[in-house]
Amino acid sequence: MLAACSSVSAQAVELHIQFNALERMLAESVFTQDGRRYVHGDKNNKCNFAYLEKPKVRGGGGRLAIRARFTGRSALNTFGVCVGLGDAFDAVITATPAFHDGNIVLTKVTADSDGKTGLYIRRVCAALSSSLGRDFRYPISTQFQKSLEDATILPHYPRELRNFDVTAIRVSDDALVLAVDFMLTVK
Repeated sequence: MLAACSSVSAQAVELHIQFNALERMLAESVFTQDGRRYVHGDKNNKCNFAYLEKPKVRGGGGRLAIRARFTGRSALNTFGVCVGLGDAFDAVITATPAFHDGNIVLTKVTADSDGKTGLYIRRVCAALSSSLGRDFRYPISTQFQKSLEDATILPHYPRELRNFDVTAIRVSDDALVLAVDFMLTVK
């Protein structure tokens, strides 16, 4: 009987984060400036800025596809008039999600316009591809820990999360699916 018990191993928990929930998570953690994510400059610079807004998340081919509206300008303020390049278009960002140092990160990021072309658009898409792969981090382990250790839920049973790990990530037709392994101690 002892041999049978010792061969049983714990199974990872599958966490499905549906795309509409993922959109809300992005809005709360990434698109924080009036529903925008400034990738260059800020709202105070009317001639030199770039931002993404209105993200919509879908899946396809095992990758996340994030469609967002890009608006940007790279110009000089000459006597109160912006002189230079600028455009607005729908950007389609595809990426493979991964887990690294407690965060969900994006790898193999590619950005493209939705059918629109031009020098400015090609440069923007190249910059988005490199910056989103480098800058995007969602602290899944911290968020998971906060929710499982929340003292307002079952206050007489303090909990402690340990050994949190995401062992696999995949993209389904309607959700980001994480295989999560952890130990929860109830005190």
